Amino acid sequence: MRRLIIVADWASDTLSCQEVRSAVEGYLKDHNGGVITFINSTPSTIHTAFLISQVVEVEEKYGKPLETVIFQYTDPRLHADHPLKNAECAKPIIIRLKSGIYITGPDAGYNFSLINDRIEEIFEYKGLNIEGQFHSRDLFSRIAAHLMDGMEDELELEEISTDIIPRLDGYYIGHIDNFGNVKTLIPHSFFKGKFEYGEIVSIKINNISKKAIYVTNLFGGELGELVIYPGSSGKFDDRFLEISIWRHFTEKNPTTGVHTFNHPKPGMEIKISK
Repeated sequence: MRRLIIVADWASDTLSCQEVRSAVEGYLKDHNGGVITFINSTPSTIHTAFLISQVVEVEEKYGKPLETVIFQYTDPRLHADHPLKNAECAKPIIIRLKSGIYITGPDAGYNFSLINDRIEEIFEYKGLNIEGQFHSRDLFSRIAAHLMDGMEDELELEEISTDIIPRLDGYYIGHIDNFGNVKTLIPHSFFKGKFEYGEIVSIKINNISKKAIYVTNLFGGELGELVIYPGSSGKFDDRFLEISIWRHFTEKNPTTGVHTFNHPKPGMEIKISK
């Protein structure tokens, strides 16, 4: 049986997690259940895209991609600007990556944009009732369970073009970790030929402009100094840049990157200049 990794904007709520777990396990052939883990996202599809891409990156390098299913649910109803009488969700799709990982969830916004180059096939699951309030429990739990059981060939799927996944242009906050480090979607290669280590970089986030030192790692500058550096996320050969401040966390108010820009949210745009 494949294991399931759930990335969802409701995953910080323990009741929602248990409801979805119960629904998935109820559909599984193995009554002993399967391995299910949760990662909390936000209503930003850019944030969810970052989390999915990072999970895929690590699974493909260290994990067991052929035994992995990812279910994501972030759907702020970007497909509509009018009242949705039945709370219809975005189109449910199933993606098979070149590595063998299966991913399912609503095709909302940029949810899948950061794994575009890894996609082998995309399928639409037609005929589903996409109405209702808690789609993760009432709709996608069955799809996820069938994928865990290896029943994808028994699902009534229709292959669709991979061109439906939108391109994400520009640079944004991908994630903010528990230390307050701002993980960007700026690849390290973007700085090559533009900045040298030790130079000042002008950064604008959340309408706040600051200057940071470009260093090799979080601890490559002076204690308490705002720095930008290749972090631990992104492609292993081209890490995403991070923005933060090295702290000992013995300070009375140990501010880091998130405090410097007045608590920005994942998905916010980042502007970089000399």
